[in-house]
Amino acid sequence: MPRAPLPLLLPLLPLLPLLPLLPPAGCQYDACRALRGSEAGPGWEFYACQPPAANMKEVMQIRVDPPGITCGNPPERFCTLENPYLCSDECDASSPDLSHPPQLMGDRERGGLVTYWQTVTWSRFPEPLLANVTLSWNKSLEVVDDLVVTFEYGRPTSMVLEKSLDKGLSWQPYQYYADDCLEVFGMSPKRVSDLAPTNLTRVICTEQYSRWVGAKEQRAVVFEVRARLAVLAGPKLINMDALWTRMETMKGLRDFFTFTNLRLRLLRPALGGTYVQRDNLLKYFYAISNIDVPARCKCNLHAAQCVLRDATLQCDCDHNTSGQDCQRCSPGFQSRSWKPGSYLPLLKGTANTCDRVWAVAGTFTSPVNCECNGHSNRCSYIDFINVITCVSCKHNTRGQNCQYCRLGYYRNASVSLQDEDACVECECDAEGSASPHCSEAGLCQCKQGATGRRCDSCLPEYTWRGGVCDGERLLCQNGGTCEDFQRCVCPETAPPRCGPASLIRRTYLGHRKLARPKRDRSQRSRLSCWRATHRCLAHRSGSYRQGIGPQPTPHQFDDNTLCLHK
Repeated sequence: MPRAPLPLLLPLLPLLPLLPLLPPAGCQYDACRALRGSEAGPGWEFYACQPPAANMKEVMQIRVDPPGITCGNPPERFCTLENPYLCSDECDASSPDLSHPPQLMGDRERGGLVTYWQTVTWSRFPEPLLANVTLSWNKSLEVVDDLVVTFEYGRPTSMVLEKSLDKGLSWQPYQYYADDCLEVFGMSPKRVSDLAPTNLTRVICTEQYSRWVGAKEQRAVVFEVRARLAVLAGPKLINMDALWTRMETMKGLRDFFTFTNLRLRLLRPALGGTYVQRDNLLKYFYAISNIDVPARCKCNLHAAQCVLRDATLQCDCDHNTSGQDCQRCSPGFQSRSWKPGSYLPLLKGTANTCDRVWAVAGTFTSPVNCECNGHSNRCSYIDFINVITCVSCKHNTRGQNCQYCRLGYYRNASVSLQDEDACVECECDAEGSASPHCSEAGLCQCKQGATGRRCDSCLPEYTWRGGVCDGERLLCQNGGTCEDFQRCVCPETAPPRCGPASLIRRTYLGHRKLARPKRDRSQRSRLSCWRATHRCLAHRSGSYRQGIGPQPTPHQFDDNTLCLHK
């Protein structure tokens, strides 16, 4: 499939040549390999590499919620904080000139014309005016310079910038913004300049971008990336060696600048430096004209270019790697040999290329070449289909890479696949289950009335078929006597409640009467509960209880149903 080069890999803005991760001196980490000559002939020399930075607003997807938060449907008037009583402006979603849809936050403004997204006004005060703006790329990115959100008609009094590392499944705060951090979020206000190298990834609350200084004078809300990196590389980012080294050695630093999604949680609009004026709520709303996201595709230092493929960002992987983020080895290479590239040693770094699986006819005996998850050290190469498969998987595993469990075993999710106890025996109850095999979650297939992971107990409406008399020698049903703790002996003249064993489900249970089909008296048996070869069912105070003797074996019953409906 042809690759469309990412159009945004052009020079971004005047500030981008000075990006902290693109130092002005040299072009570090911009090439993945180079052809070098040697006595044995030319060959490739591999380096750590990463794509150039770009303004990712060009390819971001924007979603706002809750539904109906965008102004214009129905049309409404609004004022500005500078002219609070001149409410002549109108928002109308049906008019191209008066509408303010979300996509205007990421468009290119030309000819000095400012376009912006705008919410409804705060007409429902004191109900909070809340809005979320979610930015998605469906790809891991690394921010390389300040994130800048430009507001029209005043910056919010309070908001939160959040990020996601798993494409929006979970969120974590990136930074809090408020005019009074202690009152709104219970946090002491801080600036990035207050941070030290040891707590550089700390989430802070700042008052720098929320206090009212005029809607036109200060419009930007910034997430300061450059200032954080300056803590490591110096005020002018001249000590890049220290930055690269910290990126490699400081735990969590690279992940801090990584995200797949960003979200603005707008909690309270600009108030103009005063309290909310209930007599004029048309001047309170949110409006965003631009969002700049200078970042690069995260490729784990295995790609020098990011491309658009099927409308999705994709690393153009090198070093025998593959995946959207170059996060695994390519087919034919040892998956266990994968690891991200390294910035060290400085200037060119370490590529950490994936090792090839050398396919030779026959059987391998090297645990390095055999990718069997530690359950075998032997594998065989099948040349006509070009597949390497493990031989003699141990620890109750099976499969090409010993990655599945044998029949009768299931995957133990509490340990890794490489653990000797990765596969656990199903242990399905021989009497309550229909098969000795279980599902991938370890659930046995139960017969009717049985329940439990192993099918070793009955549903609430069922009781075990064939309990025995207990130590108190409780009476059998309908006047029968328990003989040797094994069977009920009925009197010569059985009362009408006695019936054949096959009808026990529809006869009397203690003093509880269930539906019973009409039968001729001549069909009634003198056995009270079961045939003489079956165990007794004891009763006490009108309710059955299971005896204390051993459980019956399957051949003692007429069918495969072990649990009897009460």
